[in-house]
Amino acid sequence: MLSKGENAQYHRQLILSEIGESGQAKLKNARVLVIGAGGLGSAILPYLIAAGTGNTGIIDHDKVEVSNLHRQVLFSTDDIGQNKAVIAAEKLKKLNPHIQITAYPEALTRENALELFSSYDIIVDGSDNFPTRYLVNDAAVMCNKPVVFGSIYKFEGQVSVFNYQDGPTYRCLFPTPPPPGASPNCAEIGVLGVLPGIIGAMQANEVIKMVCGIGQVLSGKLLTIDCLTMQTQTLKFSKNVQEIPDALNDVEYACIRDEGVMDEITSEDFINSDLKNTTVVDVRTSSERESSRMDMLPPDSPDLHIPLDQLESLCDIIPTHQTIVFYCQSGVRSRQAAQWFLREYPAAKVLSLRGGLATLLNSVS
Repeated sequence: MLSKGENAQYHRQLILSEIGESGQAKLKNARVLVIGAGGLGSAILPYLIAAGTGNTGIIDHDKVEVSNLHRQVLFSTDDIGQNKAVIAAEKLKKLNPHIQITAYPEALTRENALELFSSYDIIVDGSDNFPTRYLVNDAAVMCNKPVVFGSIYKFEGQVSVFNYQDGPTYRCLFPTPPPPGASPNCAEIGVLGVLPGIIGAMQANEVIKMVCGIGQVLSGKLLTIDCLTMQTQTLKFSKNVQEIPDALNDVEYACIRDEGVMDEITSEDFINSDLKNTTVVDVRTSSERESSRMDMLPPDSPDLHIPLDQLESLCDIIPTHQTIVFYCQSGVRSRQAAQWFLREYPAAKVLSLRGGLATLLNSVS
């Protein structure tokens, strides 16, 4: 039963014959978990909350950075340095006081995915890396939850719905992930600011259709859009019979820790850290180092230069008793360096500078 306030807030939606009071009641009772409150999440979440999804969870370990603001429109300059899930929940509660929002300021991992997914009806994937997407897929399959998928690349986006009513899963379309570092994210190659808004709104639309039982859900279909031409295509794909995993112990998830809170450091946290006890390693080429340097380090803080292709032969000059921060221009090569070094020296405290020197210099300018 809707309250007087709910009837007033949802009036324009209630008068749609396809939704009406029964559809709005379904939305009120829906439990939706959104993975990520970044670019996609900034569009997914406001539309779901405004539509009246009664119980919405937000999981994101990340903090707001200034480079997020051109596309992550939920946030402002006042939010820089604060957790995205927490800030998003605070703001969205003001948009709709009739619903419940739960923030999970943590990374999605093998340890928490199954318990978290079991508490929700629909999972919305707004993540930006392959290990998380495969983890989301496998945990959803084990918990028998549908996944609304979205991805963005420069000017192009994709939307689909996986594991819906025994339909195809993410692995039916993409059976195995690419090798680590093979596919750059928007921090390395850029993204049109409005693109995640377009794709995120489409994801929210799929959730509303699923909950209300209206329209045609994008199950077994991958919709793509090119924002430069505004052309769309829909690729159909079928379900491949796959064995449901017994546990989330696949090595494909191992690099989630490498891309997450434990092995990356933001520009803001780097600037505010104890750099006297930190060894900084530049893995760029010699020409890149000549064109720009990290000039905010204290005099006694080592700034080693070891190009990535020489890391294996020169790694013994890196002191493992200190915190080690690898950096490059955009964050791609430094992650590769950090991952390799951790495998060789698992007891070392190793970090990669997220967004690279480019983001760091923008933060201090």
